[in-house]
Amino acid sequence: MTWTLIAILGAVGLVAGFVDALAGGGGLLTIPALLLSGLDPVAALATNKLQSSFGSGSAVIAFARRGHVDFHQTRWMVVTTLIGACLGVAAVSVAPLSLLSAALPVLLIAMALYFAFSSRFSPKAGIEDGKARMTPALFTVTMAPLIGFYDGLFGPGTGSFFMLAFVALCGYGVIHATANTKLLNFTSNFASLILFILAGKIVWVAGLVMGVGQFVGAQAGSYMAVRQGARLIRPLLVLVCCSVAVKLLLDPTNPLHQAVISLFQ
Repeated sequence: MTWTLIAILGAVGLVAGFVDALAGGGGLLTIPALLLSGLDPVAALATNKLQSSFGSGSAVIAFARRGHVDFHQTRWMVVTTLIGACLGVAAVSVAPLSLLSAALPVLLIAMALYFAFSSRFSPKAGIEDGKARMTPALFTVTMAPLIGFYDGLFGPGTGSFFMLAFVALCGYGVIHATANTKLLNFTSNFASLILFILAGKIVWVAGLVMGVGQFVGAQAGSYMAVRQGARLIRPLLVLVCCSVAVKLLLDPTNPLHQAVISLFQ
């Protein structure tokens, strides 16, 4: 890689870290950038896990510094998320990934509709912490390991799933939900990152330079999230969910893409 290309990747990491700290979806920028830089798909995914860990870790630090992360309450969520992610990594070779790739766009569009219209029925929904439909203990043994398992197994949209779970089930406002999403997302990323490190698939120079950009971008994004709150995060969540759904649907290997194409042939 040339120094110019490395600098461009660092800039992409900066922008992705900013967006990711607000609503997730930074991988929509970083993975294509890594592939266009000449990395093979496995190396691109591995390097992406390294640089995105800098971003999610930076966001956790920024939100925690402002008092939005309760490490005491979430400590067991971190443990069960990590266990779920490790099991997901172990299940990659036997899981029906084609079924997941077909179902995911539908789920993401449903989440986009939820975040887009929930405020119309309840103006304070997602702005302030509200009534919980699930206790933290139940969330710890169900949703945290389940979403962690999904991240280790497949990955796209993990942050959106955590956000939806925290807002809809735990009654968190979007800032509180975003802060805890970053903590658990960082945790689930860790399992895949360790696997890629052991496999020797990471391009370290690109990953570390992008990681620096991610760290700085996530600090700025976290600051904006706290300042602007739901009025900024909610539309970005809708945009990210729709963008990931469209990206998956445009993939020729996606069974849902193939089914739609066959209808018009």
